[in-house]
Amino acid sequence: MRERQATTHHQHRRRRDQDFEAFVAGTAGRLLHAATLLTTEPPGRAPRAGALLTAALAATYARWDRLRGEDPYDLTRRELAARFARAAWRFHRPCGGVLSRLTPLERLVVVLRLYEGVAEEQTAALLGLPADRVRATCARAVTVLRRAT
Repeated sequence: MRERQATTHHQHRRRRDQDFEAFVAGTAGRLLHAATLLTTEPPGRAPRAGALLTAALAATYARWDRLRGEDPYDLTRRELAARFARAAWRFHRPCGGVLSRLTPLERLVVVLRLYEGVAEEQTAALLGLPADRVRATCARAVTVLRRAT
């Protein structure tokens, strides 16, 4: 009986790992690009973005069995945003590029709204801000970006 339970448990873990690996293979590129936009590191040389994504994926993997219909991409994106926000408030040091002209909050709003296509209300809920503040932050950031180009 125990051998049977152990085999079933092993099969479940293997299937979970395969599902997670498929998820990472299908989404890591886009998520890494989002992380690179947030950290303003140049593509190909983005250790902070890579570390941010690795931590977000690790958190998603830890909750993989408990998703219960929740979209793993949304979960990972939320985790990425939260980890960036916490780190940005402690270590504000953009690396360059057009997005480095923005504050961390402006960068986060621009990446979520314009790159990821997250709705204004959903972005507001994710960041714990009123929707009108998200709207104003996005508008201000777009103005800064337009002046920069």
